[in-house]
Amino acid sequence: QVQLVESGGGLVQAGGSLRLSCAASGRTFSSLTMGWFRQAPEKEREFVAVIRWDGANTDYADSVKGRSTISRDNAKNTVYLQMSSLKPEDTAVYYCAARRGTALSRTPGPYDYWGQGTQVTVSS
Repeated sequence: QVQLVESGGGLVQAGGSLRLSCAASGRTFSSLTMGWFRQAPEKEREFVAVIRWDGANTDYADSVKGRSTISRDNAKNTVYLQMSSLKPEDTAVYYCAARRGTALSRTPGPYDYWGQGTQVTVSS
């Protein structure tokens, strides 16, 4: 069993930056592919970024590419999402997710574990 706890969300002005963190429990973190998703009010959960278990491969949604960086520290059982040049449309609850295997999935279905989410609000 893996438990995920996100942190780092908050209120930021457009153009600002935030770093989200996701701390994982359990001994299997270093073997898990980790993803970030977000969900805005009345919208479906959407893919943001994903990183392979060893950090060798990453993938980003077009909406955040060039503005965001996903990284991980397997010694700390933590994955990060650094976001910059934030826009009001980035406002959402951001979720951390984990899946077994190496595929960099962009859909929520393959992910086995989810955090509770952290709110990011970008004001104009």
